[in-house]
Amino acid sequence: MTINLGFVIAEFNRDLTYQMELLGEEHAKFLGATVKEKILVPGVYDMPLAIKKLCKREDIDAIVTIGSVIEGATKHDEIVVQHAARKITDLSLEYEKPITLGIAGPGMSRMEAHERVDYAKRAVEAAVKLVKRL
Repeated sequence: MTINLGFVIAEFNRDLTYQMELLGEEHAKFLGATVKEKILVPGVYDMPLAIKKLCKREDIDAIVTIGSVIEGATKHDEIVVQHAARKITDLSLEYEKPITLGIAGPGMSRMEAHERVDYAKRAVEAAVKLVKRL
């Protein structure tokens, strides 16, 4: 059984999310999964609608979110990740489909973000495990 994944990727901090996307796709192949669809969205906050579209597709077994939210001068990064994570969880429960959190942040510097690009790999692994186990 091939596991089909959908990726929702934030364009904000694209230098980081591009690396995350490549790592995630490479790890999916290693695990025998296929990345069937990729949707680029402006930022992490904008992910829920794209995730919902993928949740409705019968040919997508799980969705992997990919993003990097870097600390700014305000607490904006915390608000973005908190609200996105809450909605992502809600959609997973509503559609009974695994949606994994490959979003690094909040509260990290750009340097720390570079060190955390492997979050995408972890999110792919979690998606594949959840599909197999559920």
